[in-house]
Amino acid sequence: MKHILIMLLLVCSIPAMARGNNFDRGIEQKTFIPKGQWMVGASFSYSEHTDDNFKWLVMDDVTSTGYTFKVSPVVSYFIRDNIAIGGRVAYSRGLTDLGNLSLNLGDDLSFDLSNYKDKSHMVSGSFFIRTYLNLGDSKRFGLFNEARVTYGYGQSNVEDGTGDELKGTHQIKQNLNFGVAPGITCFINNYVAVEAAIDVLGLDFKWYDQKTNQVETGKRTNSGANFKINLLSINLGITFYI
Repeated sequence: MKHILIMLLLVCSIPAMARGNNFDRGIEQKTFIPKGQWMVGASFSYSEHTDDNFKWLVMDDVTSTGYTFKVSPVVSYFIRDNIAIGGRVAYSRGLTDLGNLSLNLGDDLSFDLSNYKDKSHMVSGSFFIRTYLNLGDSKRFGLFNEARVTYGYGQSNVEDGTGDELKGTHQIKQNLNFGVAPGITCFINNYVAVEAAIDVLGLDFKWYDQKTNQVETGKRTNSGANFKINLLSINLGITFYI
């Protein structure tokens, strides 16, 4: 059912290229959100964890603390009925402080990891165009499809070991993404709506630059295409229409 819904979203967002003798299904494009409206909103997430001598599967004696934080405001303007252009900014920050971790994979394969700390933060900006399609005659429920381009820049610092064995790695990460995200929106009243979107199509490019102990340097590039449904990438948010 999810596959069918997403295919409908993608098809309805593309205008017909040919007229000729096409079969007329009587589908009438109606105004779901009128020209001239502004849409503003934001999403926020925060989580933290604390492990004290915790055991899970092959991991023993896990002692760690950490947190993740992300905030992302968004604003867009409807240049035509059911069509909006806008931008989104996101800031994320995370910390993992691993005091100890023991991996036991068998009598001859086990090792310990201790005194590891990873601090990171990242800023990204997106430009998008979004099209809407109401469900039948409903003015409360509608589908949308968002095409966007995103650029992100982030840094991280990793510390491994203590004393004379301490190693430090500074990393810079950049990424460029072209993606498509269909979704559904539900109006609570005339001005407030909740929405859910999922990433299904995307081209992703990443660049990494590392420097360890201010001496050793390393680089890595990565690119890939994603044309599958990832249920872990569902984004929920509240938007306001003014």
